[in-house]
Amino acid sequence: MTPRTNAADTGLHYLTTSAKIRRAVDEHMAGGGVSLARTKVLQVLAELGPVKQTRLAAELGMAARSITQAVETMERDGLVERSPDPADKRAKVVAATERGVLALATGEQAGREVLRSIFERLSPDQLRALDEMLDVLNRA
Repeated sequence: MTPRTNAADTGLHYLTTSAKIRRAVDEHMAGGGVSLARTKVLQVLAELGPVKQTRLAAELGMAARSITQAVETMERDGLVERSPDPADKRAKVVAATERGVLALATGEQAGREVLRSIFERLSPDQLRALDEMLDVLNRA
């Protein structure tokens, strides 16, 4: 493995590695019944409770049309339910179903398992150093 000293090359290496890890997590979670994207929707609903679709879209940084499609699919699969907003009949409120809550727990566990299997290859000192570097990058 050739060391990278160019910031752009290292950044590209990071992006490539990050994409591979994300794909592995998503595939493992999907094998457990819920994708990474669906898990994010369910996490917001678990944190905030029932919310308007517009707020859900904003929390996830998604376009209204995209969240509508995602919620419709998740509703068909029994993970969420929509109901009219009592204060605004044009708006829909989205809530996780019992099945959605169970899928979230399963998905989160599957995600943790695959991340553990990847990152346990690092020593405690390497994990600490990586965590510190990620903090620096998050602040950049």
